Amino acid sequence: MFEQLGLIGCGLMGGSFALAMKKAGLVKRVVGYSKSPSTTDRARQLGVIDVEAPSALLAVAGADIVLLAVPVAATEATLKAIKHLVTPQMLIMDVGSTKADVVQAARRALRDQVGSFVPAHPITGREVSGVEHAEADLYSGRQVILTPTERTFTAQLQKAHDIWTALGSRVSSMSPESHDAAFAAVSHLPHVLAFAMMNSITGQSSGDDFLSLAGPGFRDFTRIAASDPKVWRDILLSNREELLAQSKLFRQALQTLEQAMEKGDSQSLEDMLTLASETRAHWRMGAKRK
Repeated sequence: MFEQLGLIGCGLMGGSFALAMKKAGLVKRVVGYSKSPSTTDRARQLGVIDVEAPSALLAVAGADIVLLAVPVAATEATLKAIKHLVTPQMLIMDVGSTKADVVQAARRALRDQVGSFVPAHPITGREVSGVEHAEADLYSGRQVILTPTERTFTAQLQKAHDIWTALGSRVSSMSPESHDAAFAAVSHLPHVLAFAMMNSITGQSSGDDFLSLAGPGFRDFTRIAASDPKVWRDILLSNREELLAQSKLFRQALQTLEQAMEKGDSQSLEDMLTLASETRAHWRMGAKRK
């Protein structure tokens, strides 16, 4: 059990982690800080945190585990703010959706203390944000990817693995670069497509009429377009090189479909649709293809 969790960012992800740690009996006290004092106050009222901290540094004071649940663009500034209280025994994690940039930020900010940092990416979330939506079971049954560096302490990596496992997550490890390449394809690009789809329709003169006729398929496809724009702005910019590479591949696949339609090539079109349909039908979240 940990004596104190220093929670920096008391929103959906951070709040859910605190609730999960409490539910699992893994922490005695949670001290929280958010940029907005009203958020921290609300987190205390809801029982997500036990004590409000006036700064990120004071949230870390006395903590043996720290979670950064802040936008990826704020990682470096946050780590610099707490650097003076980081110890070799402390475990520090984040929950950012990109990892190469987070690792570089940690190296610059923490320097000799970077071994205490274990980058983490829980593959979960909701379209709504805010501590009001935090839930103790958000991470249960979900994948968590750890992306340790060559300087990550073995003991901290093991602690991180054990914590997420105790919260019901399926934990695996990979390099930050491999992580960003993979999630550009299966997470970041789908969000771009959903955002673009909404904008392409609302930009038409009859867009509102079209939306009034949309059904479950459109609802399911565009669900993630309701995600927090500021959070996704940071994610898309921080992983733009991998994302633009995936976008190019997507455009090529779309162009191939368009060419088949233009030519009236029903067989080629059916073959491409069949391949996609069968692949999707056999896909299971978290399972590797044989």
